[in-house]
Amino acid sequence: MKNMAEKPHLNIVFIGHVDHGKSTSIGRLLYDTGYVPENVMRKYEEEAKKAGKATWEFAFVMDRLKEERERGLTIDLAHNKFSTPKYNITIIDAPGHKDFIKNMITGASQSDGAVLVVSCKDGVQEQTKEHITLSKTLGISQMIISINKMDEVNYDQKRFEETKAQVSKFLQMVGYKPADIPFIPTSGYKGDNLAKKSENMPWYKGPTIVEAFDKYFTPPSLEKLMKLPLRLPLQDSYTITGIGTVPVGRVETGSMKPGDKVIFEPAGVTGEVKTIEMHHENLKEAKPGDNVGFNVRGLDKGAVRRGDVVGHVGKAPTVAKKFVAQIIVMNHPSVIAPGYAPVFHAHTTQVACRITKILKKIDPKTGQVVAENPDFIKAGDAALVECEPSKPMVIESFKEIPPMGRFAIRDMGMTVAVGMVMDILEKR
Repeated sequence: MKNMAEKPHLNIVFIGHVDHGKSTSIGRLLYDTGYVPENVMRKYEEEAKKAGKATWEFAFVMDRLKEERERGLTIDLAHNKFSTPKYNITIIDAPGHKDFIKNMITGASQSDGAVLVVSCKDGVQEQTKEHITLSKTLGISQMIISINKMDEVNYDQKRFEETKAQVSKFLQMVGYKPADIPFIPTSGYKGDNLAKKSENMPWYKGPTIVEAFDKYFTPPSLEKLMKLPLRLPLQDSYTITGIGTVPVGRVETGSMKPGDKVIFEPAGVTGEVKTIEMHHENLKEAKPGDNVGFNVRGLDKGAVRRGDVVGHVGKAPTVAKKFVAQIIVMNHPSVIAPGYAPVFHAHTTQVACRITKILKKIDPKTGQVVAENPDFIKAGDAALVECEPSKPMVIESFKEIPPMGRFAIRDMGMTVAVGMVMDILEKR
């Protein structure tokens, strides 16, 4: 085993319907890989019994919040780390319950791959479909399917095959290729095929979940991200005595070195990078994933702010006047019609954008166009819309610079929709 520092890192989100056993599976996985000690597990077991939830001890590993334990629901995103022979993995447990879909979106947009947990007792449910569709929209291309609760159907191969067929059909409708995706019969509660091969299913010859991580998942290619133009959205900008203005942010794509001539958009300010620092050490080059502070010669205090994006002069970030996006409406109490102007959250910026036209309504389950220029869309619909930011905003097409082409739409304190930019119609 290499140590934690050297191995490539993967973020994996566990998704699926509310009672299909995600938290239990993750808890069991962390326990079986030695990341949750025996004594802690015993404590959870006792707590679970006391709470009258005798089989919930593995879920308790994830659901640390007291409120969650009492309600028996996963509300927040819980992050847990463990390691396989090939990768360091951060597991994100995304809630299955409907109110918590916005956390599921945050989880999915941060992840490199997903494990979809489907109970072989209940099969595909509405939320299963919703989570598969969302994963596709948010650009998750790598997936493992865990057909869970096999212990509750006496490890019946026929039931596994039926559930697999059901899930495959839906995956195909959304645009995944089931042939490239491993389907693994599991029991989150008993631990079958999570970290250890199950003896209860001699008919299954494939990998365990842990083996599948190493076999089927690859981390986002740093080389690929490095080849794209520099995009560094600012989280903040500080003034430091004796140094001057120090913008801070995370490199999404490309790279930045001292001496580079850069431009901040939409501020339109240019300058030369003097020094780059990460964790108080000087860097010769900042790469995708690096959170850095940097000093730019001649940059005035107050000239740049959160939401501005840094690029190289000559390959400046795109300031869009109008763009076309594909969105999925998650929840909205009424209908969305042209003229609606909610807040779009993209990278570190938040800008109110007006939906000027609804170009097409799409069936989220099949991807087929069901209506041209509809008057309105509502919760559950997918659509192609034309948007106009209320002030200059940096956004890129998802095809060209994926990390800069996704967004969430928020209004009334909730995530109304998620989407990706298909096309920039007009630049500033």
